[in-house]
Amino acid sequence: MAIHYERLKARAFPTVEQSYTWKDSALYALSVGYAGDPLDERQLGFVYEQGGEPQVAAPTMPVVLATPGFWVREPDTGIDWVNMLHGEQSLVIHKPIPPVATVVSRNTIKAIVDKGRGRGALIVQERVLYDKATGDALATLENQSFCRGDGGFSESGDNGPAGGDPAPAARPAPPARSPDHVVDLATLPQGALLYRLCADLNPLHADPKVARAAGFSQPILHGLASFGIAGHALLRACCGYDPGRLVQMGLRFSSPVFPGETLRTEIWKEADRHQFRVTALERGVVVLTNGTAHIINTNDQETTT
Repeated sequence: MAIHYERLKARAFPTVEQSYTWKDSALYALSVGYAGDPLDERQLGFVYEQGGEPQVAAPTMPVVLATPGFWVREPDTGIDWVNMLHGEQSLVIHKPIPPVATVVSRNTIKAIVDKGRGRGALIVQERVLYDKATGDALATLENQSFCRGDGGFSESGDNGPAGGDPAPAARPAPPARSPDHVVDLATLPQGALLYRLCADLNPLHADPKVARAAGFSQPILHGLASFGIAGHALLRACCGYDPGRLVQMGLRFSSPVFPGETLRTEIWKEADRHQFRVTALERGVVVLTNGTAHIINTNDQETTT
């Protein structure tokens, strides 16, 4: 079964509701490296229930909240999900994420791009997260997936426009100069086992046999866990651990991360944004690239590391 453009573009997703507690917020923060220094009180506020709950939630936490699940596996999508990869992820934060709340999400397919037979297709999915109590939009997430087995679906001329939708704009490459900040954050050997308790129970991240069958020497870290670690590095280097200052970030996934590796985030301050990339130090492999972030009040509050 191949992608049917009109049906997939109009796919109706049920509204997803999730209630979470301070323990969920603390678990997410711990899984992406907060409180690596338990004496740093700036980090402790993300994981310690002072006064009954953590003071703040990690700004990247929306990636695990009210998710629609692994819907691409449903037969009516027409997607060859076995050959699907998470290509890019972006997050816009409209309001600080509360450490305790009930949230709802609304999901839509924004774009389906046909790169051609043998070249795959792109699917861009949008998720808007709302605070149920207030109705306020908290965050907008955009997930771009590369469907390696689905190119050529529009070539017949009767399955959507030729080529599908226009391709999203390319993400900017890192500047060709030394970074302004460098942040090294160690991941835990059991990091994938911690992170999977937040959202994604895919056995690829837990079972060595499944990982070997997929061509990896060991279970790999979730891509969105490395996304959260990059957000942690931005918060440390550029925000003084004030989560209200990070209002947007996006990146491209370029290589898997193995739990226990040290992730180095290099950050460049440009005129209108910050750019970054992340390297697994032990292998010298770039794992996240073409990263951008919008950080407010950087001129008078930015810190160095």
